Amino acid sequence: MMTDTIEQRLTGLGVSEGIRMGKVFVYKPLKLDEIKESKAEQPDKELARLELAKAQCTLELTALIERAQQTLGEEKAAILKGQISFLNDPAFYPPMQKLIQNEQWSAETAVRRTVNQVAGLFEAMANEYMRERSADIRDVGSRLMTHLVGYQGSRLTDITAEVILVADDLTPSDTVQLDKQYVLGFVTRIGGKTSHTAILANSLGIAAVLGLGSAIERIQHGEELIINGSTGEIVLHPEKATKDAFAAQLAVEQMEQESLNAYRSLTAVTKDGFAFEMAANIGTPQEAVGLLEKGSEAIGLYRTEFLFMSASQMPSEEIQFEAYRQTAEAMQGRPVVIRTLDIGGDKALPYLQLPEELNPFLGYRAIRLCLDQKQLFLTQLRAIIRAGAYGNVKIMFPMISGVDEWRQAKALYEEARQQLISEGANVGEAIEIGIMIEIPSAALMADRLAKEVDFFSIGTNDLVQYTVAVDRMNEKVSYLYDYFHPAIIQLIKKVIDASNKHGKWVGMCGTMAGDPLAAPLLVGLGLHEWSMSPSSIQRIKQTVRKLERSACVQLTERLLDLDTPAEIRSELEAFLKLQQ
Repeated sequence: MMTDTIEQRLTGLGVSEGIRMGKVFVYKPLKLDEIKESKAEQPDKELARLELAKAQCTLELTALIERAQQTLGEEKAAILKGQISFLNDPAFYPPMQKLIQNEQWSAETAVRRTVNQVAGLFEAMANEYMRERSADIRDVGSRLMTHLVGYQGSRLTDITAEVILVADDLTPSDTVQLDKQYVLGFVTRIGGKTSHTAILANSLGIAAVLGLGSAIERIQHGEELIINGSTGEIVLHPEKATKDAFAAQLAVEQMEQESLNAYRSLTAVTKDGFAFEMAANIGTPQEAVGLLEKGSEAIGLYRTEFLFMSASQMPSEEIQFEAYRQTAEAMQGRPVVIRTLDIGGDKALPYLQLPEELNPFLGYRAIRLCLDQKQLFLTQLRAIIRAGAYGNVKIMFPMISGVDEWRQAKALYEEARQQLISEGANVGEAIEIGIMIEIPSAALMADRLAKEVDFFSIGTNDLVQYTVAVDRMNEKVSYLYDYFHPAIIQLIKKVIDASNKHGKWVGMCGTMAGDPLAAPLLVGLGLHEWSMSPSSIQRIKQTVRKLERSACVQLTERLLDLDTPAEIRSELEAFLKLQQ
């Protein structure tokens, strides 16, 4: 069918930055509902076919897991391990066997019915994380069905030249197979910022635009496409002038990246001699390897929940200790801030029965869960304290709302430490303990909290959400989510002033720390440690080194008098232009 070749501009959700141009490769894996239902004349034969398909799936997934561990790290490989666990789950595979034995359905029909039923249950859940696991279930089902019917359709292994991949969706096992040599970027019909597709795209460094919706039907195999993974912009059938403009943008992007590499070994110091610590946010020990060579001076946030979310059962003290020790050793004495378990509500653990909540962000999570489930908390604290003997480890409690929660958490830390000492264990000396400032009540209580804690780390992502009362994942109100809101800046200033007054250091581990536009403001406010995605560190170093702190202080005083985020952004943009 011929398509209109007039240039068309489409918009999706940019989730992994980068500008890419190339020919379209439309990926159409087998869909379960394309296979018609049928009865089985020989149920025993169908059971054998199903068992063979399961064995083939297990072999393929095992190979993919090994590849993911080498290229992406344990956290991402755990996504695929979860799919193998589905194959062995009593609520998944045995029902297929029963449909064949008891109702004489074919193996294909048994897979189709079971997968649709189980995935449907997950899709109906209120919890976003659990809803997104339905994609994993359908992925396993599609893999089973592919082996049952011998499907030879469009496959990722068919990609042997540079392309822009276009698909309804990309499952975790699809994304792990992507070869960066050939796959320049990808576009999908569905998907959001919290989906596994987005997480894996960022890990691979592949430009990606998700959630294009029905507009994706305009894109045909072999057509020319330009995507911008930063803005979500897509250009179909680009005219020569458009291609030239995007090529110029791409050249600038590549030149900028090359110039940024020169900042790896430099410090973030202003022209008038004020230095700031540049740290990285990580989720696994593997991500700590090589951070020092990439320009990171510390780990400002180690998200320990990924260790728990990738496990099929509660990680033991020894498993946790090994992960934390490896991370501490990789940083060779540089600071490693380990955040205690931030789980619950929006982040589920399959082995920890948590209640379904109407508003999980305001519910039973993080420090609230840990103070309630003390043994879980003590086990983690013991593992962290032991790891402290192998590096410069610090402990940070999430979602502290006031002094009482801080004191309860600190008491449990002391209990865990005394347990270890009495057992003769090797423990870290003088471990600093601090809290995340992500709830407005904690920011307002910063002066009192600063008397007792060793440090603060401002989590702007949640601080904005709680202060402005906006769900940043809700497209209807996401425009209100802005860390340049005057109220947010006032709260940040209050926290930094309190830490300075009491001689404590303060960091920031939210997205704002990695935004170059925010750098003059954060320099002016006197933020000590900035923690961000490792890929942002060099650009922030570059920005800070162009600034004078004295000028940033004067700018900040002006910004504190402005009324809207737009006014603050405008001032910052004008200020940075003058620094070029």
